[in-house]
Amino acid sequence: MNTRAWIVFLDESGVSLLPQIRRTYSPRGRTPLLRHRLNWKRASMAGALGYHSTDPDRGARLCFHLKPGSYDTAGLIEVLEQMKVFYRGERVVLVWDGLSAHWSRAMRAWVAEQDWLTLERLPAYAPELNPVELLWSSLKKRELANLAGDHLADVADATEQGIHRINDNPQLPWSFLTHTGLAIHPPHPPNLRKDQ
Repeated sequence: MNTRAWIVFLDESGVSLLPQIRRTYSPRGRTPLLRHRLNWKRASMAGALGYHSTDPDRGARLCFHLKPGSYDTAGLIEVLEQMKVFYRGERVVLVWDGLSAHWSRAMRAWVAEQDWLTLERLPAYAPELNPVELLWSSLKKRELANLAGDHLADVADATEQGIHRINDNPQLPWSFLTHTGLAIHPPHPPNLRKDQ
């Protein structure tokens, strides 16, 4: 693995007009009601959380993509092309799960032509190792909680507010990584101190 690269975790999630039901407070004796249209329109989100492998002062970087419907290989290649612009062509080691679109023949052919991108696969059945899962959880517990929108644009607006909230708090993306138990920056070897 290249030691001077961005380590980027990517994951997709879906949202719909059906509200994410969460507990809430209300005055005693007044049960809160969620009124919504029974509408199954869906959108898909792709989030990429990047951490620099050798320079933590560069901070964590969040790249986000939202589209109606679901992702296929072509849609994910579009996300990766936007990610290349986002990281200004710097080297990226992309870590993602075993979704078939991630490892399709077309995806592997496209990646083979990219000198800035290396793919790594998360172990099977290990979503707890992907910090983007915690990003989705944060969005769904705050901005999307009990949201009964009339249009997908309502969901998109709430999601963007959540992405801004996470971007405005530089510690939050690092806490997602810490929660996974993974570390990007190896500790200094015991025989080398920082002040040497």
